Amino acid sequence: MSDVRVIIQRDSERDERVVATGTTAAELFAGERTVVAARVAGELKDLAYEVKDGETVEPVEISSEDGLNILRHSTAHVMAQAVQELFPEAKLGIGPPVQNGFYYDFDVAKPFTPDDLKAIEKKMQEIQKRGQRFSRRVVTDEAAREELAGEPYKLELIGIKGSASTDDGANVEVGGGELTIYDNLDAKTGELCWKDLCRGPHLPTTRNIPAFKLMRNAAAYWRGSEKNPMLQRIYGTAWPSKDELKAHLDFLAEAEKRDHRKLGNELDLFSVPDEIGSGLAVFHPRGGIIRRTMEDYSRRRHEEEGYEFVYSPHATKGALFEKSGHLDWYAEGMYPPMQLDGGTDYYLKPMNCPMHNLIFDARGRSYRELPLRLFEFGTVYRYEKSGVVHGLTRARGFTQDDAHIYCTREQMADELDRTLTFVLNLLRDYGLTDFYLELSTKDPEKFVGSDEVWEEATAVLQQVAEKQGLPLTPDPGGAAFYGPKISVQARDAIGRTWQMSTIQLDFNLPERFGLEYTAPDGSRQRPVMIHRALFGSIERFFAVLLEHYAGAMPPWLAPVQAVGIPIGDGHVEYLQEFAAEAKKKGLRVEVDASSDRMQKKIRNHQKLKVPFMIIVGDEDMAAGTVSFRYRDGSQENGVPRDEALAKLAKVVEDRVQV
Repeated sequence: MSDVRVIIQRDSERDERVVATGTTAAELFAGERTVVAARVAGELKDLAYEVKDGETVEPVEISSEDGLNILRHSTAHVMAQAVQELFPEAKLGIGPPVQNGFYYDFDVAKPFTPDDLKAIEKKMQEIQKRGQRFSRRVVTDEAAREELAGEPYKLELIGIKGSASTDDGANVEVGGGELTIYDNLDAKTGELCWKDLCRGPHLPTTRNIPAFKLMRNAAAYWRGSEKNPMLQRIYGTAWPSKDELKAHLDFLAEAEKRDHRKLGNELDLFSVPDEIGSGLAVFHPRGGIIRRTMEDYSRRRHEEEGYEFVYSPHATKGALFEKSGHLDWYAEGMYPPMQLDGGTDYYLKPMNCPMHNLIFDARGRSYRELPLRLFEFGTVYRYEKSGVVHGLTRARGFTQDDAHIYCTREQMADELDRTLTFVLNLLRDYGLTDFYLELSTKDPEKFVGSDEVWEEATAVLQQVAEKQGLPLTPDPGGAAFYGPKISVQARDAIGRTWQMSTIQLDFNLPERFGLEYTAPDGSRQRPVMIHRALFGSIERFFAVLLEHYAGAMPPWLAPVQAVGIPIGDGHVEYLQEFAAEAKKKGLRVEVDASSDRMQKKIRNHQKLKVPFMIIVGDEDMAAGTVSFRYRDGSQENGVPRDEALAKLAKVVEDRVQV
């Protein structure tokens, strides 16, 4: 038997090895139980793959991103097998790995129930213990159609082989040019137990699945299109160990407690009434206080940074968005037009930038006015699909803290640097401190302008981002059609990442709108345009802060900063005088003069997450003091009234959490 030479690559280490022809990747990494696949010439392979002469082979650990995807996709196959064993009439859709888990879509006569999910999970555990082997085999299109004749959705996927979109998960089945089926084989007899059309790779056996759990089911259109049949989707999660599964479930439980939709209802902050429509929220008085405080502080900081406030209408003629290019590139995300004035199309605006360009172009501009920083709290409307609308974080109507900066080419780098620094500092003022940056570059299929302009813009943004000293990750193809962007990614209190501010450099819209300014030599020059949304949207940022603080907003943002709790009716007037003094200092202090007992009042305001309770009894009235009760239940007694007011004012002024 002849030998072959292979190179085993581990990070920067290369180990050349001579092995017998027919050696598998599993044999290369024998004894390494955490290795679940191999990467050969950049492609993922099953451990059953036979290595060839001259190949470089990298081990894929189960805890790596690729390893987790393989684990989760293999678990999705086990789930689909369990479903068809329990519900033989179920037709298979697609079952890709997703962040932290997997799903699989099924065409069944009626939706799955919670009891069904319990039975499916139990059946999965049985399959996992059987140790069935995942076995790959190449098939022709004709053979696949014959084998899968009873699976109409698989037949459709065979027809799109090689062109499957990564957006709908089809690429996990037929993403390549070669068609393969994975058989689940009995560990002892080799008998076929189940099979699925799949690109792979997979774990060696079902026993290599350490820990999993089914989470929920939902309805989903086949391949994400509302024109297609509605299927039943089951979501699950899988992890390299039971401890990691438990940690993830604990994380989800904490995230559920922090869900802004739940907190919005419990704290009486906002709602999304059916009578208004999906994705269109109303803010209640308590939520309105938080929102107004956020906006007022942002306005003040923008004024200090030299921004000028503008306002624009909610609707415009369609010709404006033809000129900007939005109707060419963004029409699917816009509400349908209204036909007015003899058939003229009017659109609800999805963006503010075209209108800001008209403000710039309303009169002649001189280089002495640049940089010109225009700012607006501009409400925009985007027709998100019903399946992705999610409370305030993915809405159809929302208000952007939107700015457009017009500057010269020479001012561009400094202005971008100044803008990014301002953005990060303002986010820190709201209590977010853990950031990294993302650089989104040109989508080769969706852009306007020359390659040279894009290269220049991207290089400048990269230099500006690197100056901040924060981690910078690439986002190839993620830019808007008119220019590259920097996105500020912020981690919240439980480690989730949220995209916050975006800063986009744009040479193209000034060209499309013919924007000009008079240069020092009297010539007419084109300005550079910087798009900048700091919060992204007020609504979304409101939701992020609500979840970050688990509803316990820092005093400066809290709807009620302190509430007076009288021990008896005779102490109400004293507290009302205290509250009146506090209000003169701009503090939001209320008194609970209800007939509830004191302990019930305390419980009620704990649920509302009020930062301070001011408790007063006979001793406080006699001494001219109050007692502080903090969120953690601790208490500070006998604080003189003036000191108490100063303490409240100081905490609010310093924007600290308590």
